[in-house]
Amino acid sequence: MKQLLVVTSILFSTILSFAQSSGMDDGKLRIIAIGAHPDDCDAKFGGTAALFAEMGHAVKFVSVTNGDAGHQTEGGGALAKRRRAEARESARRLGIDEYVTLDNHDAELVPSLEVRHQIIRQIRNWNADVVLSPRPNDYHPDHRYTGELVQDAAYLVIVPNVTPDTPPLTKNPIFLYFSDRFQRPNPFRPDIAVAIDKTVDKKMAGLDAHVSQFYEWMPWTVGKDGEVPEGAEDRKKWLKKVFGAFQGSSISDEHRKSLEKWYGKKAKDVKFSEAFEVCEYGKQPNDEEIRRLFPMLK
Repeated sequence: MKQLLVVTSILFSTILSFAQSSGMDDGKLRIIAIGAHPDDCDAKFGGTAALFAEMGHAVKFVSVTNGDAGHQTEGGGALAKRRRAEARESARRLGIDEYVTLDNHDAELVPSLEVRHQIIRQIRNWNADVVLSPRPNDYHPDHRYTGELVQDAAYLVIVPNVTPDTPPLTKNPIFLYFSDRFQRPNPFRPDIAVAIDKTVDKKMAGLDAHVSQFYEWMPWTVGKDGEVPEGAEDRKKWLKKVFGAFQGSSISDEHRKSLEKWYGKKAKDVKFSEAFEVCEYGKQPNDEEIRRLFPMLK
């Protein structure tokens, strides 16, 4: 029986390795963005994800929690179900391949071995070239711990004896951080900046799918729920005005310099952009490698 299990494991590993190799030969980049909640990836990476998808590359979003605490009047399983449906609709609007919501409780996430293994499996099964996540310094503990969990996975995704039920990657992906405004212990560094003027409306459509968050929960947390319009079209205009303006005004001097590096003179015309920091774990890319992995920068 033991020998049969060993043979089965080897066969499974061989099949998956072949599948990984085949996936790399199809010319598609494989991108996985990992957020704490079922709207985090959309807010930080939605425009760039839509660009990747339009170019024919494979994009997956993962929410580490199910979002079952993020609302002022709803909660538990009913809210988690609602937010999963919102995530699926956002994926459809962005044109990405998958949006997975793991079943960990919102606001209760800890960097445990169990969740680390979940994340390692997600990265391996996607055969990721690029992995994105929050930085491990943030106002929300779920965001912090998601960043820590992905950092902890950054080397282990290639180690065969870790999470051995899922064969390891044959190469280490590049790990990137989403942008944020936090300064301590160190501010965000915009190593890569992507102009999303072309897909900002798709990004807004993705955010619009998260009705429970952008029209209910988040306005309520800042005492502005009374400002949200009633009609669907008026809401979309309001969302772009409020959140879209924030996206535009968030292009700092350092962010603009990064745009200039990647786009040259065209950078001055960019109104909407998303930026990412290279994590010092995982593969360390040079500029040529970044342009290969972010073909919209060419």
